[in-house]
Amino acid sequence: MKVVIVGAGFTGIQLAKVLVNEKNDVTLIDNNEEITRHIADQLDCSVVTQDGNNLENLENAGIAKADALVCLTNSDEVNMITCSLVDAFYPDILKIARVRNYAYYVNTTTAKKTHANTFSGSHRPLYGIDYMIHPDVEAADAIVEAVENGAVSNIVSFDNSEMQISRVTVGKGSLLDGHKLMDLRSLTDIQMLVCYVEIDGKTSLPSGPTVMNAGCTLGILCAKEDVSKLLELCGSEQKNLRKIAIVGAGRIGTLIASKIIEPKKSFGISLMAKRHLSQKVAIIDTDSNLAKLASERFPEASVLCGDATDEAFLREENIPDFDLAICATHNHELNMVVAAYLESLGVKQSISLVNNSAFADIATKLGVDVSIALRDVIVDSIMSHMRGNAVKEIHTLTNGEYEIIECEVTGKSEALGKMLKEIAEPGKFLVLLDRHVGNEEYDIATGNTVFQSGDHLVLIVDTEESRRILELFGNVNE
Repeated sequence: MKVVIVGAGFTGIQLAKVLVNEKNDVTLIDNNEEITRHIADQLDCSVVTQDGNNLENLENAGIAKADALVCLTNSDEVNMITCSLVDAFYPDILKIARVRNYAYYVNTTTAKKTHANTFSGSHRPLYGIDYMIHPDVEAADAIVEAVENGAVSNIVSFDNSEMQISRVTVGKGSLLDGHKLMDLRSLTDIQMLVCYVEIDGKTSLPSGPTVMNAGCTLGILCAKEDVSKLLELCGSEQKNLRKIAIVGAGRIGTLIASKIIEPKKSFGISLMAKRHLSQKVAIIDTDSNLAKLASERFPEASVLCGDATDEAFLREENIPDFDLAICATHNHELNMVVAAYLESLGVKQSISLVNNSAFADIATKLGVDVSIALRDVIVDSIMSHMRGNAVKEIHTLTNGEYEIIECEVTGKSEALGKMLKEIAEPGKFLVLLDRHVGNEEYDIATGNTVFQSGDHLVLIVDTEESRRILELFGNVNE
């Protein structure tokens, strides 16, 4: 796949790294010579120092032969205009734009819903943009998903499935501590599958002889109803979230609040979420104007104007007695510190919005239960749109070495009619779940699973091998 990325900021560079690791042909465009010179020494891709919103520059960079254009400059207008410009001359290219102005995002989304019949036909996409990515919306959705699942760990869930992958840490003295992965079946009757293992900062696919010592982290696939039992095995427990504090009344905080307090007006709130979400929600911000707006919008919530690092203020408002603290300001370093601080005061669980996976690791070491890495969430969203119709979702793991991919087996797949054990490549990929055509639920894949056209799969793949493995199950550009 040939991809042109306009904008070499943090997200642009991270996206380029992922694409390059998958052996894609990437061209990165930015008008800052110092940045492009630095990137050229780091990435194995074409780097162009020019304005990306100029058609001649784009054509010199090979846009005519590109499969996708991703615009990630700091200017929403430049991103939108660039997509519109390319759409006018190269309509078949997939165009993705990041926007930070919420009005642009909402107006575009509303227009597409209002005129769904128009945009479902041959009509060109609005502004020439196939997919518009808003960082705050992506972050809020990821955080709400974590809350839906009890905020016990980083969770990967799947549409139309009661199965999920929970990232859990083995506690000292727990039932799992000191045992090998091959012993799991004798330790519990829970139907589960270990997807990946993290030991001393290194992630790998599971191997039977691997010892689960205290402090190691496991990605375990099991039914949502079995998560409590899973946590008990690891020496932890799942708690009901009856009182939730949201630190930050900005865009992300209010988006989160709207989905928690007003689930009937939101999309994606599951029945499980309604069991976890509670009657009491507090929203905290130091900005009096933001607090006032939040108070007007959410009369059901307790909106507090104060400093979340002020112990006297927190104790006066009984925040240490809360079940969950969600730290979702735009100051990601502050989020980590405040989340850990609130837990030290007595808050039972915490979620922190951080910048990237490196900071997520730091937050975990500080004691934060769930860390949402904004940059990774955005890249995952972009990659999901770029994979083609056969790929539904992509979730990057920890340091980006592995991806969890939801995809469909197409009629062009080399795996059709074969059993998993015939095509397995230990260490390269694992097929976790398979849903045959006509079935409503996924089944945990076994060596005897036979692949059929139209099957929906969940895979965990070495990032460097993901394109090749996806081609095994069908054309990634379909």
